[in-house]
Amino acid sequence: MPKTDALPAIQPDPRRWKALIFIGLAQLMVVLDATIVNIALPSAQKDLGITDGNRQWVITAYALAFGGLLLFGGRIADLWGRKRTFVVGLTGFALASALGGAAANTAMLLGARALQGVFGALLAPAALSLLAVMFTEAKERAKAFGIYGAIAGGGGAIGLILGGLLTEYMNWRWTFFVNIPFAVVAAAGAVMVIREPAQGRNRNRLDIPGVLLVTTGLVSLVYAFTRAESDGWTSGITLGLFVAAAVLLAAFALVEMKVKAPLLPLRVVLDRNRGGVYLSLGLAVIGMFGLFLFLTYYLQIVLGYSPVLTGVAFLPMVAGMITGSTQIGARLMTRVPARYLMAPGFLVASVGMLILTQIGLDTSYPALILPGLILMGLGMGTAFMPAMSLATHGVEPRDAGVASAMVNTSQQVGGAIGTALLNTIAASATATWLASHAAVATSPAAAQAAQFQGMVHGFSTAIWWSFGILVAAAAIAFVLINAGRPDHAAAGSGAAENNEVPVLVH
Repeated sequence: MPKTDALPAIQPDPRRWKALIFIGLAQLMVVLDATIVNIALPSAQKDLGITDGNRQWVITAYALAFGGLLLFGGRIADLWGRKRTFVVGLTGFALASALGGAAANTAMLLGARALQGVFGALLAPAALSLLAVMFTEAKERAKAFGIYGAIAGGGGAIGLILGGLLTEYMNWRWTFFVNIPFAVVAAAGAVMVIREPAQGRNRNRLDIPGVLLVTTGLVSLVYAFTRAESDGWTSGITLGLFVAAAVLLAAFALVEMKVKAPLLPLRVVLDRNRGGVYLSLGLAVIGMFGLFLFLTYYLQIVLGYSPVLTGVAFLPMVAGMITGSTQIGARLMTRVPARYLMAPGFLVASVGMLILTQIGLDTSYPALILPGLILMGLGMGTAFMPAMSLATHGVEPRDAGVASAMVNTSQQVGGAIGTALLNTIAASATATWLASHAAVATSPAAAQAAQFQGMVHGFSTAIWWSFGILVAAAAIAFVLINAGRPDHAAAGSGAAENNEVPVLVH
């Protein structure tokens, strides 16, 4: 058999597992922040005198900046280098958190939240792309992304617990200050142990038109769903924002096809495996946000749980996510094609969601809520791990940052859509139920019971939608994703010849 010339093997960084600790810590901080502020918001609103109309901006200011700038942040990571971008993102996030914790008025708090979003948009894609370029051996990559996926999936629920503890026993300001030690430790560790491969830079000029179009397009899209929640889906401003988002994003796609050095090379998203991951993951996050949002309200308002107890109630889902990600997903990823993990994972999560549609005024936590949460965690953890890995599969090292940013973009946009869409569905279902049962409320006690019953009906209706969305995510993952088993990668040389990460093959 004739010998063929092969590229010299690149030795893996001996400190890559230490680096994973600090990358995971930074990711945990970003994910925690997405939910920890929700618990603290009522206290912050009362303390700073934030109006009901402005309180949504504490969440929306972060979502707009983060979701709108993620692709830009991913491209900056490819241009500057992931380690430098990672450290700058951590430093800026810590300073913005300090500003938020010290906020003396509404404007200061909203500005701090927007700055957190800006630096989070630098940090998140840099963290994921560092994993993509540091872990290239299939089994090690599976373990690394299993840990990362568990953090990404379970961090939000941990944020609910931490937010409850800090708000209840200290002060809402500590939900911001708590980010500072996370950032300091992660930045110091990154400086000491992370060594980024030199060949992964993309030194092309920045695509300024692409940056402007995609940023304004994504901001318009996220803001449209936010306004739909408050103004309705058919209001002029909501429809105008949706139209503007469609026009801007279509223009962005046209620009990316023509410029020499595009912000988002279309080869990154048109690959059926990566495209399938971005689409199915975005849908799954819509469904999961529905669970977090409505179950939090249900546990606190209907069942009377404290903020701390509400956070503790989500712990079994966190345990399920960690188990699904590290013990199921990571172990099977090197043995079976990714779609045979992602599609069943989303389906298992949908069964958990199906159980939770049965909630009532006096539902037993052990009998119904607990098994639903465990199945949700196991399913999402199993699906998230191969999704995180496959999202950067086959990309050239110079595109790793922007491919990683697309994962975060799909999750962030999915979260914004899920919050607005499902909240609108729940509110509409509650209003319809209350209107049809108005005659039942013959006393104050009966009126309160009817109010709670209407609320539960709305939550249940929205969770049914979440169930359907997760089933759709499973179908998309099964149909679009066709990457083979990772151990087949050794059989082909195409990945090596194209300087690609040899993890999965198309």
